[in-house]
Amino acid sequence: MPSIPPDLAAFLVEAKRRTYAGLDDDATVAAPLLAGSKQLEHRAPPYAYRDIYFGMGFFVGQETVSRDDHVIWSMSYSGGARADITDRSTLLEIYKFLRQALLGVSVEEPYRGPRPFEQAGMTYRNEVEGSLDRFHGVETIARSDSTPLYELRYSGGLLR
Repeated sequence: MPSIPPDLAAFLVEAKRRTYAGLDDDATVAAPLLAGSKQLEHRAPPYAYRDIYFGMGFFVGQETVSRDDHVIWSMSYSGGARADITDRSTLLEIYKFLRQALLGVSVEEPYRGPRPFEQAGMTYRNEVEGSLDRFHGVETIARSDSTPLYELRYSGGLLR
């Protein structure tokens, strides 16, 4: 089993805050590797982070971290807003709140956002099991009256 580089978690936190969570799609590269995708990148040698995803209301994606041009860590995810939520303004409200939650990513659990986060009448929850070398989790967003709005499942770890 490969050992977890001691600076990997800190790099992940920095990369996530400097891409989708902090900049939304403004962090998208002009010419993504896969047609129709959004591709977000952050570099701080020896590491490089890439997040490629498709969709909006429901989306799927994969994050990778390379060290010295070798992919060493990855996380896949899929989810999104409830299927009956189709108006753009509600989707934008949900994803604006999600980005606020994701800014709370921590070095202790550098996967998605904090376990609980509340703001503007919405609640974000993140339940994760495992450690940086092998993990899985689910994040949800609900209105303060417990009306579910969004769910995402994710998993990943160190590659070997």
